[in-house]
Amino acid sequence: MKNADVPKPSKDPLEIVGSVVAEKYQIISLAGEGGFSLVYKAKHLIWQQFVAIKFFVVLENAKPELREQLLGDFIREGKLMSELSSRSAAIVQARDIGKLESGDGWIPYMVLEWLDGQAFDALLLREFHARKPPRTLREALTLLEPIAAALDLAHRSHVAHRDLKPANIMLVGDATSSVQSCKLLDFGIAKVMSEQVEQREVLELTGQQITAFTPNYGAPEQFSRQYGATGPWTDVFAMALIFVEILRGGLRALQGDTFFDLGLASRNPVRPTPAKFGIVLSDELEAVFAKALAIAPGDRHATMGELWIDLHQHVFPDAAAWQRVRTATSVEPPSALRGNFGPVSLGSVPARLQPNPALHSSQPLQVPTTLPASRLAGPQPGAAGRKKTSTTLVVALLFTAVAVVVGVVIATRPSSPSSNATATASQTPTQSPSASVSLGAAASAAGTEDGPCPKGMNPVNGGTFTMGSNDKDVPLASPAHQVSLDTFCLDVHEVTVARYRGCVAKGACEPADTKPTFPKAENETEAAHAKFIEASAEFCNWGATDRETHPINCVDAGRAEAYCRKLGFDLPTEAQWELAARGTDGRKFPWGDDGGDHTYMNAAGIEWREWLAAKDLPSPNSLMYEKNDGYAGTAPVGHYPRAQTQSGQLDMVGNVWEWTRDWYAIYQPDAQTNPKGPALGNRKAIRGGGFNGEYATWVNPAARYHQLATASVHVIGFRCAATIKSAR
Repeated sequence: MKNADVPKPSKDPLEIVGSVVAEKYQIISLAGEGGFSLVYKAKHLIWQQFVAIKFFVVLENAKPELREQLLGDFIREGKLMSELSSRSAAIVQARDIGKLESGDGWIPYMVLEWLDGQAFDALLLREFHARKPPRTLREALTLLEPIAAALDLAHRSHVAHRDLKPANIMLVGDATSSVQSCKLLDFGIAKVMSEQVEQREVLELTGQQITAFTPNYGAPEQFSRQYGATGPWTDVFAMALIFVEILRGGLRALQGDTFFDLGLASRNPVRPTPAKFGIVLSDELEAVFAKALAIAPGDRHATMGELWIDLHQHVFPDAAAWQRVRTATSVEPPSALRGNFGPVSLGSVPARLQPNPALHSSQPLQVPTTLPASRLAGPQPGAAGRKKTSTTLVVALLFTAVAVVVGVVIATRPSSPSSNATATASQTPTQSPSASVSLGAAASAAGTEDGPCPKGMNPVNGGTFTMGSNDKDVPLASPAHQVSLDTFCLDVHEVTVARYRGCVAKGACEPADTKPTFPKAENETEAAHAKFIEASAEFCNWGATDRETHPINCVDAGRAEAYCRKLGFDLPTEAQWELAARGTDGRKFPWGDDGGDHTYMNAAGIEWREWLAAKDLPSPNSLMYEKNDGYAGTAPVGHYPRAQTQSGQLDMVGNVWEWTRDWYAIYQPDAQTNPKGPALGNRKAIRGGGFNGEYATWVNPAARYHQLATASVHVIGFRCAATIKSAR
């Protein structure tokens, strides 16, 4: 895998040269090919302009029954790609998408702007053979400034490239001219789609290995997941390697003849900084490279912007110049693109990873090897006061979590930290509504048509509160930060089967599923996963005639969001959900300051252990309480009135996790007003824990987790939010 001339592509693998695609693109010639895609040069017959058409042949092996679903995924990916490229001239522009019928199948394609230029790797190779003196760091910074700005824009939108390399940087114009410009190619659509294929188990590989990155520019976390998740920090690593290559006159920083060799080089304790190759820089600049090329993602710059600011202040007199360029670029997309796009990652947050490990950790992720993941239907962080076990996944190591798929509900098994929230039967609240309050009485307290909120909702007073928690035992809640919210309305109860059925009867909503779907754990066998899916199907409430007052579950985020919007409402944001759950009076739990027990929530008690045993499924390591709350699955909404929140909501913890409107992302420390989460993502934030919650940590209102937006899970439901004086 050393530098080499780019091999010439074959003549016409798809046999489409000379034909017209979509009645407007005349195919001229094959322009390039790779393991994921083929790129053809074409001419737009209406505009009379050249375009590039990229055919994603990796999906040719998709099973016929899943092709339409995969095409839907691809369309959503393309929409996000178009949005991102429209906000930066340094990203190759996405113009159109479609599918090419091929025999008994189809191949999706994307239409991109045609660039007349040369790839940066080819230029570096020619300059190396011509023995030209290497560019200086100042020259390299100037040349790659547009690429850095584009990546910083993407990183601030929670999107990463994950295959940054000179071959994906196109130089347009004379490389020695002051008008030289750069374009960033391949934002990972093909790689994302290949992951979608692999997740749906439709790609049969016979000795073929799909590598979603280029090993010569791979970060440790790309070679081995034990180092954590990929993300913007992965691009930082690759950019630093590119700089070293430039300073070396075209010789790569990582060398090796095999994938294994390059993996070892990537995590060699002797880091591939300029000093290793005898390149003399100031101590300050060498330290910048050492940070950017750190083995642990948490020791690197978190975004490309951070790296560029660090470099600028040591290279250019005006260190604030880059910051001005950076802040002048808006990261807020048009409002039309703030909806639910399904499993979108665009190389950012692939389905089996998640939050930002680029903060505060130098330790590799510890992945359990013996934990029977098939029994887990939700995130299970540590029980209060319980010791950690050898099978615990220590998510706190990488800024409290790194999502690695373990199946069922949440795709990871969080840690088992101790917590001050001990949910035991011996604890009772000092103040709580009477346990004899009926569902009808609780519902009667909800807003009416004549009040400030629609019927079935209660107002939640706005104001400024501390969102999140710096407690390392609270999953994904750090850093705590100030948030200001307007007053809003929130459903008293989770949406019930009966309410959802009414929407379906009107043709306004899609039916819920009768069998859950969620990713398989990496350490789980196919047979174990299938067994757990089959067993869990009995908890899907759709079609069960005796559960009309139970929360609707087994619906993905899109269907939940569609239900709320049909009523003129929306899912609550994470901030709205958390304010409603924790109140404004400083309470520790939704119901007050004292830990609750089986009379406060539907969580994992002895009934859960008994259900698992009856299904011959692995027994849990611990339980929320050694009592029976009466329901192995969901309970009727409002069944635990002692847990009523300050504003009158019920079941904010336990019963089912609840979808929120926000795409999941790591928190930022800045104060915010009415935050709505990132515009891009593939996982929705979920809140509240479910009936299988085994640890008291989930009782904390600040605790949060995430799930694929397309997952349909038996322990995830939802409730709706509305603005004051909204009407049904």
